[in-house]
Amino acid sequence: VQLQASGGGLVQPGGSLRLSCVASGSILDINTMHWYRQGPGDKRELVATVTRSGSSTYAQSVEGRFTVSRDNAKNTMYLQMNSLKPEDTAAYYCNAAIRTKVTGWDNYWGQGTLVTVSS
Repeated sequence: VQLQASGGGLVQPGGSLRLSCVASGSILDINTMHWYRQGPGDKRELVATVTRSGSSTYAQSVEGRFTVSRDNAKNTMYLQMNSLKPEDTAAYYCNAAIRTKVTGWDNYWGQGTLVTVSS
């Protein structure tokens, strides 16, 4: 099983980006999915969470600007990021609990996609 995050890049303050996280492999089920980020010199922090049914929660720092969603049929999670600020600059990682036939439930991390907000 792999989680592949993509969609990062360089954007000006106030701009938007959409991140994607695709899970692939012999997947039987995916439970709650998360986006984390880690800025330069910072600890990794939880940004957004989306449940299997689509319920979502956000860090206070991104509430109202970011929207997390998922497409269960495509094993994909998204993060729409609007009104980006320089302090949003970070590597963004996806994380999910995934069940496979061989290993049962396990925790998986994507490789990270870099978001840079700068003029």
